[in-house]
Amino acid sequence: MANSAQARKRARQNDKQRAHNAALRSTLRTAIKKVQKAVLAGDKAVATSTFGVSMSVIDRIADKKIIHKNKAARHKSRLSAAVKAMA
Repeated sequence: MANSAQARKRARQNDKQRAHNAALRSTLRTAIKKVQKAVLAGDKAVATSTFGVSMSVIDRIADKKIIHKNKAARHKSRLSAAVKAMA
């Protein structure tokens, strides 16, 4: 348990930041799943449009260092390959 006022405040700030980061990670996962769902459905038009939106979300979250830039690049690459492979 935090013993000083400074440590108590820091604990409060950490809790707030952790909740914010968790929300952003959830947004990221949702964006990825939307593209994957469109690819599985075989709808290239929807997959392409959601892919564009998802790229923006992935880049934004990587810029905030919620996920590592290499992880963001890996997700983007795999989603791009999946959309391009659609007939």
